[in-house]
Amino acid sequence: MARIDDEDLFQSSTMTFGEHLEELRVCLIRATAGLAVAVLIGFAVGRPFVHLIEQPLKRALASYYSNRAIETFDTWQPRAGEGPSLPYSRAEVIDAVEKHGMSFELREVHADRLARVLGASAAPAPTVEAERSGFGMDDLVPILLWQPMVKDARVSITTLSAQEAFGMYVKAAMLVGVVLASPWIFYQLWTFVAAGLYPHEKRYVHVFLPVSIVLFLAGVFLAFFFVFDFVLDYLLQFNAWLGLDPDPRISEWMGFVLILPIGFGIGFQLPLVMLFLERIGVVDVATYSSQWRMAVVIIFVVSAVLTPADPYSLLFLALPLCLLYFGGLAVCRWLPPLAPRN
Repeated sequence: MARIDDEDLFQSSTMTFGEHLEELRVCLIRATAGLAVAVLIGFAVGRPFVHLIEQPLKRALASYYSNRAIETFDTWQPRAGEGPSLPYSRAEVIDAVEKHGMSFELREVHADRLARVLGASAAPAPTVEAERSGFGMDDLVPILLWQPMVKDARVSITTLSAQEAFGMYVKAAMLVGVVLASPWIFYQLWTFVAAGLYPHEKRYVHVFLPVSIVLFLAGVFLAFFFVFDFVLDYLLQFNAWLGLDPDPRISEWMGFVLILPIGFGIGFQLPLVMLFLERIGVVDVATYSSQWRMAVVIIFVVSAVLTPADPYSLLFLALPLCLLYFGGLAVCRWLPPLAPRN
């Protein structure tokens, strides 16, 4: 018969419904207190964190406008058949854009008028006949106006109200707090779960708790360092397909940042939950194996709820979860149960 270790944190074996509610209340209070402390830390590091989470969006915008600039260069044609060509070669433009981080806008001017403005004495003044002949479209000469991409106004992220920046700062602090407090929150969650288990089942909690934390953080970091770039590239390409130039707001981006990493972190708990339910006898391996089609449908539905409304983020969450489901099935089937204590 299993014995209860005196140092076991979960010594209760039988609880009434009221005791379960009381345990839930205590765990929620502790989790909320830990989250509040972590959010205070988030306020302390909120400013550099805001600059950090801006980087994926700025990279995507810089790539978008760099590609648009090169497309503009490739598709430009002189107005007249023998008109002046662009003052740079395509290799020079690509070198400036990709290696030196420059952006440009293609404009056209009358070269003789520009020389007059700049004070060039060699430029003759236009005659009365020329001035009366109208605007000379065929005489326009292309020029490229260069500036560093980081100073390009199209790459900057805007706010449209005075309070929007403060709201964004609060959201950033909350995201930092959730990530920092996740070990403590998961500890309280598993504490509540363990309170209603038999002594021999509570041992799984001690094993699953660190794995649960690792899976949550893995999902968060996967979303932030891998998924964001692909999703943003897709969304901006969709803008280009519609012929629209994006003007993103920081508050909308923060809402995206809040949803996607936390959704990934929660979703990555799937194999652990499967193993836990199998070990305590709620679901068996045969059920997991026979209901995999239904599980895939549920995964796609849940992924659609946990992610923004675009196919890339949905697929980037649903496909790993499908793999995790089958991985959890394999673990349930092949991982031996914990050896009983003497």
